[in-house]
This record gives sequence, structure tokens and C-alpha cells, in this order.
Amino acid sequence: MFNILIVEDDKALNKSFCSYLNQHGYNTVGCFNAEDAFIALYETVFDIIISDIMMPDIDGFEFAKNVRKINDTIPILFVTARDDFASKEKGYKVGIDDYMVKPIDLDELLLKIGAILRRAGINNSKILTVGNFTMNINEYTAYLNGEEISLTAREFSLLYKLLSYPKKAFTRSQLMDEFWEADTESGTRTVDVYMTKLRAKLADCDAFEIVTVRGLGYKAVLKNEKKSQA
Repeated sequence: MFNILIVEDDKALNKSFCSYLNQHGYNTVGCFNAEDAFIALYETVFDIIISDIMMPDIDGFEFAKNVRKINDTIPILFVTARDDFASKEKGYKVGIDDYMVKPIDLDELLLKIGAILRRAGINNSKILTVGNFTMNINEYTAYLNGEEISLTAREFSLLYKLLSYPKKAFTRSQLMDEFWEADTESGTRTVDVYMTKLRAKLADCDAFEIVTVRGLGYKAVLKNEKKSQA
């Protein structure tokens, strides 16, 4: 459910990271260089980036610096063999969030990712509760006032994404790229159809609402926050 971009030119290590994190409930995309990583960032909404420093053409410092020009909130974790203070200092100055030195323990990497996501305010729990509404990602079930609501897998995924980032707006294209197959013939208005269905199923929910952001897409707004801003 949570998307991680792995930027590592060592193919064996890249595969190891991806395999381990996939086994622990994350969706990973592995890239071997910064150029391919930028393409991946355009195609998918990622929750965190894990990047090496020493890579061909564009190194990790330049990659992180360029990422920060287009996205100043996505967490970036450097995983590198460079253990010198100068590299750590330069990494933090270009905007990374944390730094790990190879060789690393994969269990520690998992803990580090969870901590970074919590600091970033990204919901990394398997159970998401908003007022009288609860979603369980392990079971793909949703409950309103204790009664189960019937959601399709895609409806569940869309809603979980919105509620994991309350107040963050997602474009229709971003949601299409993440939750529909690349070769689908459906247009972005398909997202509108799904949002209409979700709103109908959640008509009795008083904890949040799905808000249309004109000319952009959708976001979830917690109703108690909306009242406090009124």
C-alpha cells in the first residue's frame, strides 16, 4: 500500500531491498540510476525514497537536490558505503531525512522506514481509524459505526490513500497511475466515477469527507478540522 522508490545501482542489493520490503507490506520500485528514478517519480506517488550516493552519471547528492526542487516533503533516506562526516553533512544539507551506512541490517532498515514515515506524518499503520470509520489493510475491510461497508479492492485502495494523507490533494492522473494498469483505456474521469461511488457508500460518515479540488483532483478532509477552520 505504501510505495517506496529504491535507487541503487548494485542490482543484487536493489533486488534484495525490494524483495525484503515487499515481504513486509510495502510496494517497491527499483531503479539503477537517477534518470530512471525521475521517470518513476513522474509515474507514481511514492511515500519515501531510499537512495545510494555513488551512482553513475548523477550521484545521490545531485539526485536528492533535484528531488527537493520538485517535492520538498517526500522523505529521503541515504543508504551508502560512504561513512565520512563530510558526506553525511552534504546529504543533510541537500535535504535528506536520514542516513544509513552499508552494510546494513534489513530489519533495522525496516524500523528506520517506519520511524521516518511517522516523523513525516504518513500513516504507516495496518489499521486506520478516523472517528466512526475504520479500515483494516490486512483484511481489506472497512467499518462504519461498527458495520462493515462493501468496498471493491480499488475503492478500498483509493480511500486508504486519501485518508493516509488527510488534506493532501491528489490529481486524477496520480491516482490513475497508481491504481489502474498502465495500458488501461479508461480516462481520468474514471476516478470521478469511483469518488461518486465512495461518497454514496460513506453518506452516513461524520468523520471525514472526500472533497473535490477544482481543476486538480481529490483530498480527504477531516470534518472536525474543517469546523475548527471555519
